Amino acid sequence: MADFRFEVLAEDPHSQAHLGRLTTPHGVIETPAFIPVASQASVKGISPAELTELGAQIVLANTYHLYLRPGADIIARMGGLHAFMGWSGPLVTDSGGFQVFSLGLGREQGVGKIGGMFPGEDHPKPPPPNRQARLAEVDEEGVTFTSHLDGSRHRFTPEVSLDVQQALGADIMFALDECTSPLSSRDYVRRAVRRTHAWAERSLAARRTQQALFGIIQGGEFLDLREESCRFLSALPFDGYGIGGSLGKTKRDMHHILDFVMPLLPRNKPRHLLGIGEPDDLWEGSYRGVDLFDCAAPTRLARHGTVLTRRGRLNILHSAYREDRRPIEDGCPCYTCTHFSRAYMRHLFRARELLGLRLATLHNLCFVLGIMREIHEGIRRGDLGERRKIFLASYLDQM
Repeated sequence: MADFRFEVLAEDPHSQAHLGRLTTPHGVIETPAFIPVASQASVKGISPAELTELGAQIVLANTYHLYLRPGADIIARMGGLHAFMGWSGPLVTDSGGFQVFSLGLGREQGVGKIGGMFPGEDHPKPPPPNRQARLAEVDEEGVTFTSHLDGSRHRFTPEVSLDVQQALGADIMFALDECTSPLSSRDYVRRAVRRTHAWAERSLAARRTQQALFGIIQGGEFLDLREESCRFLSALPFDGYGIGGSLGKTKRDMHHILDFVMPLLPRNKPRHLLGIGEPDDLWEGSYRGVDLFDCAAPTRLARHGTVLTRRGRLNILHSAYREDRRPIEDGCPCYTCTHFSRAYMRHLFRARELLGLRLATLHNLCFVLGIMREIHEGIRRGDLGERRKIFLASYLDQM
């Protein structure tokens, strides 16, 4: 694909990390890169101009949500997703595969796809699961959704997902997959892997445009199934690979899965860790060779008054900040930290002023994008491992 290419520019001598350059029709992405999530063609509360100023190189939009509202046909008639949302840089769309899980097994079992939902050596005991009726049913041909908006029924197949993504016009698309639950049995995960592989072949056959298409590695916590998925999908002509599905019951499990999977994937194609991107994940994933991360956590946390610092998360609503003159993070270059105090931020959230949500979101995005710049510098200078240790020792100690 003439307008899509990936090249490795530099490698860290002490880890699997590397610097890369991903060229797309709408611009170049220097990797490793964090991708802010614009599920409904908007990073909540933040304009495209502000995203550019923060240093965001690419954003991710949600195929399922945009299919339901306003509809891919409307977006196509408006000139495509770039024009519709006023974003001129690279765009990626997911396949709807995460909604297969979140509206299906995840909703029924009251779990998330990753470890923080579970007790373990890295996490406190979680709250009781919030179980609800499924809104997605999977079969061999695809998935049937019940809309969370109005209860209407919709059918996604690999072909439908590709048709929607092609109409949206993103630079990078994903093949429809089945994301499984951390509670899924080995037999169920095995069947989901086979379905994902069949859907991957159908997705490739359904591609009619020059947009890049990534396949998604599945297999849950079962390393032999992960290996099977890596080998099968690596043999197909995908432009890159997503690492998806359940990544275990703790972050340690996720690291173990990444340690196993990353060497099995081609280094000359970009590798995207799907739905993962909290501060510690960015260091751990980059260290293991991940090129792209997307995650809604930094913006979602911000909207609930949780801001990110090098010493862990900070709940700005806490009474300790009532008269705190300090910024959220000393030395942070974001607009929030250079203009406002913790006391003012606490006041905005307590008064339910919308400005508080915007300012917290600006800070959290600046923080995670700043981590990516520090990771790049560590790879260039050959001291990524030391920087990683220093950051994690401070950040995780407060979690």
